[in-house]
This record gives sequence, structure tokens and C-alpha cells, in this order.
Amino acid sequence: MKGKYAVSQYIGVPLETDDSGNYQIKRDENGAFKLHSWRTGKHTKGKFKCLGQVFITENNLMVAIVQDYPVAFKDRHDYTPLQRFTNEFVADDVLEAATKELKNQVK
Repeated sequence: MKGKYAVSQYIGVPLETDDSGNYQIKRDENGAFKLHSWRTGKHTKGKFKCLGQVFITENNLMVAIVQDYPVAFKDRHDYTPLQRFTNEFVADDVLEAATKELKNQVK
């Protein structure tokens, strides 16, 4: 099929920067945070390298990748497309906190 492309789902955690410019998990007033899902789209720029990589959503939100899964091409519209991957990564402690939350949600 012409125009078909590989699609992956990325579970990610929204980020913000601290006063030093380091990425931190964006938390609510109670200190909690939620994981969300995005996918690669036909016009997504850049390439996925590994967990902890930062990408930018179509709403210009910075997100760290916590987990990735393949998605069938026919199911791609079930997920929101992301805009582009960056060459930046979060610190190990940020990735560990988000991974722990993902494991808690799966239980």
C-alpha cells in the first residue's frame, strides 16, 4: 500500500525545566503526574533512539519517552501524533520515576 509507514506508540511523561534548565516531570499541585500516549505520524521529524528521549507534541509540550510499542497501521488513529523527536534526554532519575509510575498503573 502506497504511503504506508511504520507506526509506534510512545508512553510519555510531560516535562518542564527547572531553574538550571534541567528537565523535570511536570507535576500537579499534589505532586502527582500522569503518563500519556502519542504515536509517530507521517510527518513526524527525527528518529526514536532510546527510552528517556525527549519529543515535542503538536501542542509544543516537551515529553520524555517511558515506553514504546509497535502499532498496526490501521490502528494509528487511536493515538495522538507527535511533532518531532529531539536529540535531548532526561536524567536517569526522571526516567526511573516515570517508569515506576508506569509499572504502578499496569498493576
